[in-house]
Amino acid sequence: MSNIIAIAGKGGTGKTTFASLVIRALKEENAGSILAIDADPNSNLGELLGVKDISTIVDIIDDISKDPDQVPKGMTKDRFINLKVQESLNEEDGFDLLSMGRPEGPGCYCFVNNMLRALITKLMKNYSHVVIDNEAGMEHLSRRLVRDIDRLFMISDSSVIGIRAAARISKLVDELKVKTKERSLILNKSKGDLGPLRAEIDKVGLNLKIVLPQNAEIEDAAINNKSVFELKDNVLLNTIKETIKIPVAEKR
Repeated sequence: MSNIIAIAGKGGTGKTTFASLVIRALKEENAGSILAIDADPNSNLGELLGVKDISTIVDIIDDISKDPDQVPKGMTKDRFINLKVQESLNEEDGFDLLSMGRPEGPGCYCFVNNMLRALITKLMKNYSHVVIDNEAGMEHLSRRLVRDIDRLFMISDSSVIGIRAAARISKLVDELKVKTKERSLILNKSKGDLGPLRAEIDKVGLNLKIVLPQNAEIEDAAINNKSVFELKDNVLLNTIKETIKIPVAEKR
């Protein structure tokens, strides 16, 4: 079975950066095959991983909708879309990338979510690790994109609002009865002493896993559109490796 790692949090907390660093850590630790899933319509994970010419599920659906005659006779549209998406999986050095993309038409969002859910269920059997970067809201959790999560990391910045957003995510997971083996808060962009944030974390009952400080190299990479693989011996990357203790799964 795959090790499913899901990452969630409100916008601006650095969750996609964290997701990309987890993927780099998995690769460098030789932890097995990796499927990176960008489930955020505002797709940025591929860019942070240095992927060029990203194919998205939405692009494929739009292309087929504009030219339905390309669907072979005797094959349903849904089955053809599924086939084309699997063929267009971005195969990179050390990981594969599946990107949702941004739906445009009304009703498209639900269809893409359903397609993504079916693909994840099918593809995860082929990978040691699946890392899912969820959207800034809680839409994918509401639609139960994944029903069983090994490790759910809820990312917050150094703000009470961010911590409360993480707490709402945790509450939603309980309400939906999504199974999680580990559920942790990652406090990102810390400026030092937690101060009143510690009381808020205790109040909402979240398990604080690690505190990641602000990092000039990460900020510089964002400004200059660099991938996480261009970072040198980054302290955040090392902290993630040491604290999360990535399990080495069966090689696939």
